[in-house]
Amino acid sequence: MKRLSLALVMGLLASTAAQADVTVYSAGPGALIKNLAAGFTEKTGIKANVFQATTGKVMARLEAESSNPVADVVVSASWGTATDFSAKGLLLPYESPNAETVPDFLKMEGAVAQGVAGLIIAWNTQSGTPKPADWSDLAKPEYKDLVTLPDPAASGGTYTLVEAFLANDMSDVLQGLKDNGAIVAGANKAALNPVLQGAKAAVFAGVDYITMSAAAKGETVEAIFPTSGTVVAPRPIMILKSSQNQDDAKQFVDYVLSEEGQKAVAKVNLMPSRTDIKVDRPLIGDLKLLSNEGAPARDDVLADFKKIFN
Repeated sequence: MKRLSLALVMGLLASTAAQADVTVYSAGPGALIKNLAAGFTEKTGIKANVFQATTGKVMARLEAESSNPVADVVVSASWGTATDFSAKGLLLPYESPNAETVPDFLKMEGAVAQGVAGLIIAWNTQSGTPKPADWSDLAKPEYKDLVTLPDPAASGGTYTLVEAFLANDMSDVLQGLKDNGAIVAGANKAALNPVLQGAKAAVFAGVDYITMSAAAKGETVEAIFPTSGTVVAPRPIMILKSSQNQDDAKQFVDYVLSEEGQKAVAKVNLMPSRTDIKVDRPLIGDLKLLSNEGAPARDDVLADFKKIFN
């Protein structure tokens, strides 16, 4: 009887230990996920193991581990990850009680926005060019050969903006950029660096939080939300159905959507997904948003972009 009791106790202890950690794979700002993990552990006593990388590297790791899943929670820089995972039946349905003030378009069954990035014009304030107010200003002679833009095949945010332009019959703006010598420069940082260095004057389809963070470090760059409208890029947080720590994973999502967690999101200049969290920067309700309704399929969007930019 004693042996049985000891074995039972050891088994319970092992089970408890196995449930003591939650593993989070996150794309995006490294400082953000580290702060969220630390705050979560302090709040709950549950350790959060973090793998932080680009969305592409996170997806590659998930694919490599598909036969023996490790991650409990995934944070992506692309909402398309959530819709894809949902279609494949990979997500655990869960709606956090802290998601009540998150707008409906920023949540779905099994996913909710951790935070939101906006697409902007990143303008070098010392470039000697007039301050742009709208996307079309970057096609004016003053910006000849002085504009970069990320490749929509490499940047989810740029893709979403190009998609919206096509849906709203605004492809003439893209053509104007091309005719004015705008350069497609790879991913987001590759497009921003020449502007920070002064070699170029502005980024079309810059990312607001990256630009704002650079400005906070003393770079001569400003994030401008165009008057004709823009798009936002929600960053979904999801619990995988394969998680062996689902209760802990739910607590992690709850923490990210708590007031404390959302203030950590705002600290890196992302928009909180909760509308009741007020911070000193433009928020979702302040922006004019372009609809993507009626946009072509992804392959067609990229093909149309390539037709313009060769």
